[in-house]
This record gives sequence, structure tokens and C-alpha cells, in this order.
Amino acid sequence: MNIFEKYLSLWIALAMGAGILLGNVAPGLVNAVAAAEVASVNLVVAVLIWAMVYPMMVGVDPRSLKDVAKQPRGLMITLVVNWLIKPFTMAALAVLFFQYVFAPWIPPEDAMQYIAGLILLGAAPCTAMVFVWSQLTRGDETYTLLQVSVNDLIMVIAFAPIVAFLLGVTDITVPWSTLVLSVLLFIALPLAAGLVTRQRLGSEAAIKTFQARVKPYSVVGLIVTVMILFGLQGQVIVSKPFIIVLIAVPIILQSYGIFSIAYAAAFALRVPHRIAAPCALIGTSNFFELAVAVAISLFGLNSGAALATVVGVLVEVPVMLTLVAFANRTRARFAP
Repeated sequence: MNIFEKYLSLWIALAMGAGILLGNVAPGLVNAVAAAEVASVNLVVAVLIWAMVYPMMVGVDPRSLKDVAKQPRGLMITLVVNWLIKPFTMAALAVLFFQYVFAPWIPPEDAMQYIAGLILLGAAPCTAMVFVWSQLTRGDETYTLLQVSVNDLIMVIAFAPIVAFLLGVTDITVPWSTLVLSVLLFIALPLAAGLVTRQRLGSEAAIKTFQARVKPYSVVGLIVTVMILFGLQGQVIVSKPFIIVLIAVPIILQSYGIFSIAYAAAFALRVPHRIAAPCALIGTSNFFELAVAVAISLFGLNSGAALATVVGVLVEVPVMLTLVAFANRTRARFAP
């Protein structure tokens, strides 16, 4: 384990602090990074995520796809949790906290905005970062790719109806440019690059050696991404710390709850750990580009709904790292 992985939690904490500081002392630089955006996808962050995803894509073996059908339980858990449980539990937690628990501190009109943002997060399971979490838990690269791909296909059909139902509105417009660009940047291009790299390396031993050599760059990409994300919201964090904390509470509870459901189901169904960990982490993580884009289009850039989706971005990495650590500690309890 290299120094970046061994002390990853420390580096992430330092990156969060550095990002908040940068966002407040150098807002011009942060605004320049924020302006590099296409279809609600920040291109600077996209490059870093690409660097994180690429090492895992090198491990995707097309010849193994035929064996994926022998392990349908992991995919079943992912789909049930992502589409039959997660959106509705997130909506329930949002209503519970912002209409009841936090009601004394939040005006009703603001509460409804925060609820809407949390619903958008809950209906948008992860596309890109799950490859990073899978890599950190030694997940099966080929199976993770299948899970994400099937999940994205369902998202195209199910996202708008679920959000419309839970928000009680009918004019949900799916930002297709965000969806298509994200799939292209975070799945198609890294996969193509990974397959070309596999072909050039040739042997399995050379592939493993190459992955080990480039993996530290993937972790560095994660650290820099966290710094940028916190930098982009540094002023908001400083100006509205109480609201940030309140919004974070149901997101954190949802994250740990969804992971527990999926991970426990995988354990009960004797799913191998290399499949169980990614299938639990996919539902826990969020497709924040999509959620932020829809929140802005429906409610406006400075709305409470948009703020809630941004808090989801800030909370995700620290929470996911704790779940990655837990998954790694419990690997031996799962079926081989």
C-alpha cells in the first residue's frame, strides 16, 4: 500500500480544508475553474475523474463478460436498491427532517426547496465515482462496468418519472446533454483507452504491473478532485455552515442506510466480495452532475434545491471513504 492509500483519510481531510481556504482567499481562480463547464459537467473535474477511472478500466477483460451471467445476484441487488428503495427512502428522510425535526429552524418555503434537492439526489445513482470506490475495494472491474452500464440504461427511462412522482410536478426535463456527456467522458472514453492499453501490454502480468504503477495517480486525482469541489463551494460553506450541516444529516443517514441494506443483502445471498462491495457502493454514491443540473433547471441557480444537491457532493467523498474502509475490513467474511 503506497503512502497515498495508507493515509488517504488524512489527505482527504487536508484537501477539504485547502479547498475551503482556496474558495475564500482566491475566488477568482475558483470561478475560472467553475467556468470550465459544458452541460453542467465541470471539465477540470471530468479530467481528474477520467484519470481515476482509467486504471480500473485497464482491468476490464471483455472475455470475462460471458461469465457475468453466472453472478446475477449482485446486479439484482444493485437494481432493487437503486430504483425500488433509494429514491423513496431519501424522500421520506427529507420530509421527516425538514418538515418535522428541523421545522423550528427552517422556514417552510426553504424546507420544501431542500426536500426537492434531496429527492433529486436520491433518484440519481452514481455513474463515474463508483469506479474509484470499486477500485479501492478491489472490486471486479468487468462486473462493475456491467452494473454501471445497466444502471445508466434504467436511469434514462426511470429518472424523470420517479422525480416527477416524488416532487409532484409534471414538467421534468431530463438534461440529455449531461447524461450523454457523462457517459461518454466517464465510461466510454476510459473504457476504450483501457482496452487499447490491455491490447498493447499483452500479458496479464504486464497489465497488473501497469495498474499498480498508475494507481497512485488515481488516488492523487481523487485528492485534487476533493480540493476543487470544496473550493467551488468554499464561500457557501463559510457563509451557511448551519444549513450545510442540517442538509447533510439526512444525506449521511441515507448513505449508511442504503449501503447497509445492499451490503447485508449481498452477504445473505453469498455474493463474492469483489461484486458485493461495488454493488453496495453504487447505490450509496450519487450522480451529482445530473442532480445539480436538474435542480438548477427547475428551481434556479441560487435555490435551496440546488444547494441541497451541492451538499450531496461535499458529503459524498468523506462518507464513501468510511464505507470503503468498512468494506475492506469485512472482506474475509464474504464468500470467495
